[in-house]
Amino acid sequence: MRPITESDIRRSFVNCSKGEAQRLGVPRDLEEQPWDDLDFLGWRDPGAPERGYLVAERDDGGLIGVVLRATRGVSRGFTARSMCSLCLTTRTSGSVALMTARRTGEAGRQGNTVGRYLCTDLACSLYTRGVKESAAGGDVDETLPVEEKIARTRANLTAFIDKVTT
Repeated sequence: MRPITESDIRRSFVNCSKGEAQRLGVPRDLEEQPWDDLDFLGWRDPGAPERGYLVAERDDGGLIGVVLRATRGVSRGFTARSMCSLCLTTRTSGSVALMTARRTGEAGRQGNTVGRYLCTDLACSLYTRGVKESAAGGDVDETLPVEEKIARTRANLTAFIDKVTT
């Protein structure tokens, strides 16, 4: 992913109002992001922990941002495992959560959402590449080459964004 600015991020959101996009918490460490290792920029809002955001590059070079809301689940215990639907990594101890995104257009105005189980820290790109490992453990060894894992993560991301925007 190419480096992006705060104004790029705020202009990219498709499932919230312009006012909401101006008020949301943007990461302050944009210059320090590992851009070459990111398929999307994802973060949780420290001021509103149930909110998450992801911004991805489109095929045409533009950006698309999606506001997410994490559901508050009941802890199933340390041994419970869940799989992220983007990077397909397995996590334990609440490191994967159901996150929903309001759909765009009329469907969104009617309250329709799309939900996916995602890594709670939205660092899927880094898990896919092996740059970051889950502190809770639970990763399953895969024999798939990293390039194929990256392609799979990107395809899953595109499918999710397509569901939000159609």
